[in-house]
Amino acid sequence: MNPGESPGPAPRLSDATLRDSAHMAGVEFGPQDAATIAELLVRTGIELVEVGMVSGPNSKDADLILATHEAIGPDRSMTLVVVRDRQQVTAALDEARRLGVRHIMYSIPTSEEHAQLKLGSPSPRFVEALARSAISQAKERGFHVTFSGEDGARTPKKRLVPYVTSGFAAGADRFRLAETVAYLSPWQMESVIGDLTAIDGSEIEIHSHNMLGMAVANSLAAVRAGARWISATVGGIGERGGNAPLAELLMALRVVYGDTRFDLTHLTELSRVALRGARLGKAFQSGPTSPQAFAYELPGQLTNPEAYETLPAELVGNARGLLVRTRLTPALTRWALLDSGITVDVDAFTSWLIRRQEENGSPLLDRDGVRKAAVDFQSL
Repeated sequence: MNPGESPGPAPRLSDATLRDSAHMAGVEFGPQDAATIAELLVRTGIELVEVGMVSGPNSKDADLILATHEAIGPDRSMTLVVVRDRQQVTAALDEARRLGVRHIMYSIPTSEEHAQLKLGSPSPRFVEALARSAISQAKERGFHVTFSGEDGARTPKKRLVPYVTSGFAAGADRFRLAETVAYLSPWQMESVIGDLTAIDGSEIEIHSHNMLGMAVANSLAAVRAGARWISATVGGIGERGGNAPLAELLMALRVVYGDTRFDLTHLTELSRVALRGARLGKAFQSGPTSPQAFAYELPGQLTNPEAYETLPAELVGNARGLLVRTRLTPALTRWALLDSGITVDVDAFTSWLIRRQEENGSPLLDRDGVRKAAVDFQSL
């Protein structure tokens, strides 16, 4: 392909700021943030706004989802649905329907390591059967279904291609390759995506993380190999070193391919709104040296960091830790108190700390902050 030559059909864009960025450690957007960001994304020309995550009843992201639907309508939005077992999927789909969701994106771990951690079995046949069941349930209920390969970039071809083939055979509308752990070079990405676009009837999306600084390059390489969708985030804000930054991606499409479909004049305002809502100051630094690169608010990520890290934090002089505002759980506080010598009723302490956080405006907590709060709780 010559410089400036179109890679094929112009890619369609989805934005995951209100899902991936919103679940970065310590980041919690409010409903007004969601409405403003969604409206600006639609004005920019982004086709699909991904918002929130549902794993069962009473989703913590319900307010974000409803605010986004109010701002841009449910047809322009998509919500991630966690997949762990058939019963859990049924409950999650019930919640998605209650919230008026029409387009879901299933999060299903495909690498052997992630499948073992999250599903309790590394068996590719088990993962395929679970995906087929989940897809069939959603299609029977009338949802548009994108299914993912969580940690797909590290999933071997012999495991990934049959999984994707099986998902489309079950009726899925689109497959998203999630580079959950930044792992591939652009030329490797082109090869991986090429294997997937060769599947009959496939429609492929790329969701890349930026720990290696190649998220935009990998997204364009995926399109070159036939991917039809790119997932990005405003400012590149997101977990594990960030995601493909929307502004850089749209500018690359404009400069490299002459793609004029998007209104770039909203990008600076979008970045300001997202940074303000995320409480990240005036800039977000992607990559392995940022304070957020190895920060987590899910206990599973803290206890199994090797499953989420391209390289260990210590290698670049960084440190692994906890950052959280209101998404506290007993498991998270238990991890924070480990080896501290502090003894409290973890359930009671967690409930108390959640209330105190809300009363104090949800300041950012690290592990030391949780431990200091536990000492305060002991004195009550």
